[in-house]
Amino acid sequence: MSDPVFEAVSKAKRQEESGNPKAAAETLEKFLSENPMSIPPRMELARIYIYKLNDREFGITQLDVILDMDPDNIDALKAATTVMMTDKKYRFRVDEDYSHLVSLVAARKDPKEFAQVCAAYAVFLRRQMVDFPKSGEYYEKAIAAVPDAYEYHQDYAVLLLNDLKDYPKAKTELEEVLRLKPNSISARKNYDLLMKTKYDKDGNLKKQGFFSRLRH
Repeated sequence: MSDPVFEAVSKAKRQEESGNPKAAAETLEKFLSENPMSIPPRMELARIYIYKLNDREFGITQLDVILDMDPDNIDALKAATTVMMTDKKYRFRVDEDYSHLVSLVAARKDPKEFAQVCAAYAVFLRRQMVDFPKSGEYYEKAIAAVPDAYEYHQDYAVLLLNDLKDYPKAKTELEEVLRLKPNSISARKNYDLLMKTKYDKDGNLKKQGFFSRLRH
């Protein structure tokens, strides 16, 4: 017996691959007009509108329909946070969606997936919420889940250097990047600059004045 959902999605993909995303969208819209509760075709429709037809708002509307039907739909939450995270007008909603997504993904106990979501949330927290401490917390969660992924150490080091000004932690993270990826030019430059500007010749953190002494 044929699967009408599979057939509709497959036909739409063929139309998209042949260079006709508008026809693909029409195929999915026709199917959804008769089967409005079907999630896979609506996910495809959202993707096509966002990335092929350049209509982000309509694509987001389709994701909202899915999340109204299934608030715990991980694929829809991932798609929604990805497309909305760069737009400040959505930042509070995206913050809530990421918190929900992190808890859902944690329950699946896939460390790579958990790390990816935490790292993406960390980027969002830094760029849109300007919450540097919380961003650092989520980089640490990503690193704890997948310790050998150099890119998480690298991105965390940038946050520590530029925003949190935590030079000892930044030094540790850059050293970890260089251990995992010895040929990283950017990590080597950042490490050398950090050691030159913030550490003395004996490898001790330079004093930064009275208030710095109070912190140590």
